[in-house]
Amino acid sequence: MKLYTQLNFGGNCEEAFRFYEKHLGGKIAMIMTQNEAPDAPADASNAVIHARMEIGDTVLLGNDVPGTIFEKMRSVYLYLSLDSAEEAERVHALLAEGGEVFMPMAKTFFASRFSMLRDRFGVSWSVIHELLRP
Repeated sequence: MKLYTQLNFGGNCEEAFRFYEKHLGGKIAMIMTQNEAPDAPADASNAVIHARMEIGDTVLLGNDVPGTIFEKMRSVYLYLSLDSAEEAERVHALLAEGGEVFMPMAKTFFASRFSMLRDRFGVSWSVIHELLRP
């Protein structure tokens, strides 16, 4: 059994996945739109019906949903652990651009760097460079 994270987007799934691929080192395995599906009707849209990418050891799935039902993520965060404080600062700045920062990047009792934000695509993130103790 495997458990994956699936994100719904309000029409910008492909843009978000391309951004994450470029800036987070992800690798897109597939993006399929409605009009690319087998036996798609002539009026099918270019909304993403299935996207899949790998970021590190994690598989992330995504798709577009109608804007009338799309809601930004609430109370659920993707927890992104980086290898250095500098990398955490870089990624935080990229994800925060055009988004909303809930907790600015700072040193905490459990991390050399930690922040919480929602990116411009509506996805909520915790960005961390952990303090590891023996």
